[in-house]
Parts: sequence; structure tokens; C-alpha cells
Amino acid sequence: MIRRAIKYFLISSVTLYLISLVISGLVFENGINTIVLTGIALTVASLIIKPVINILLLPLNLITFGLFRWVGYAVALYIVTLVVPGFKIVNFAFNGMTSYWISIPAITFSGIIAIVAFSFIISIISSILDWLLK
Repeated sequence: MIRRAIKYFLISSVTLYLISLVISGLVFENGINTIVLTGIALTVASLIIKPVINILLLPLNLITFGLFRWVGYAVALYIVTLVVPGFKIVNFAFNGMTSYWISIPAITFSGIIAIVAFSFIISIISSILDWLLK
């Protein structure tokens, strides 16, 4: 259990840091200290609150074949913004990306949609990191 919590803390902290480099809107007022504290809070919220929310959303999750699993991340992320001082979600602002093969337009969200967007991105990145570390 402790090993799982430490792994989840590391994945959460690295994911938050990587996302904050690419997408603006996550505010860590005290730098690395706030990232570590947010990682701890997100780990606790995800290990305690997310399973309860996933059980409550089980019928919707079964109908959509697990696509609503990230809603647990959204609620956990919102609770973390309330609990951790110095961590805020101001907006979700992706400046876009253009390369030779693909062009991704700029995207901007605010309010609850920003929390949902960040939770979706956190869910994807942390799932990839978890899969790589198995």
C-alpha cells in the first residue's frame, strides 16, 4: 500500500509539472514546494475520494465503457485546489502547436471547464506514466 502511494505521488507530481510546462493556467505560487504539496494532496484525494466517486458513477461508467473515469480526477483536482494553499487553476490555455504533419489549434477554457480539461489531461498523462513504469 505504501509503495503504491509513493508511486502514485511521483506520477502525480511529475504529471503536474509536465502539464504546467505545456499548458498555462496551473499556478504554483511557491514553486517546487507547492508542486510537492499538490502531489501529496492529489495522491490522498485520488486514493480516498476517487474510488467513492467511481462507484457512484459506475452505471454511467459501464454505459460509456470507462470513458467517464476521468470525472473522478476532476472532483479530486477541485478538492485539491480548495485544500492546498498556493495551488490554483486560473484557466486552461494551450497556445497551439504546428508541425509538418499536424496542426493543433489554440484552446482556452476557464472556470469549471478548465478543471475538467486539466483532469482529462492529467488522467491521460498519468495513465501513460503508470503504464510505462509497470
